[in-house]
Amino acid sequence: MNTGESAHRTLGTRPASVGIEPRAGADIASALTVILADMFALYIKTKNFHWHVSGPHFRDYHLLLDEQSEQIFAATDAIAERVRKIGGTTLRSIGHIARLQRVADNDEGMCRPRTCLRSFWKIIGNWLSISEGHTRFVMRAAMSPGRA
Repeated sequence: MNTGESAHRTLGTRPASVGIEPRAGADIASALTVILADMFALYIKTKNFHWHVSGPHFRDYHLLLDEQSEQIFAATDAIAERVRKIGGTTLRSIGHIARLQRVADNDEGMCRPRTCLRSFWKIIGNWLSISEGHTRFVMRAAMSPGRA
C-alpha cells in the first residue's frame, strides 16, 4: 500500500464505488451541496416563522412549522452523506452555507399567521422551482453515457 492509499484509508476520503465517472461524481456532489445549503437556509427560515408566529392559532401553526423544520433538517444528513459517498466534500460552516444558498434571508420579527404561512409557502414554491434545474442536472450526470 502506498502513502496515498494509506491516507485515503485513514481519512476515509476515498469515494465508494457507485458506478459514476469521477467528473460526473464531482458535478453531482457540487449540485447537491448547493441544494444542501438551500435546505439549511430553509430550515432556519422555517424556525424563524416557528419562533415568531403569533395570533389566535399560534399553537397549531407553531407545531406545524416545528414539524416542517424537523423534516427539512432530517433530510440534510441523507444528502450530505450521499455527497461524501461519491467522494465530494460538503458544507463546512455557516459562511459556506451563506455563499452557496439561493434562498433569500428573512430577518422579520413577529409575524401574523397568514403572513408567515403565505411567505413560507411562497419560499418553498420558489425553492422547488429553483432546485428543479439542479435536480435535472444531477439526474443527467448520474445517467450519462460515460457512466462506469
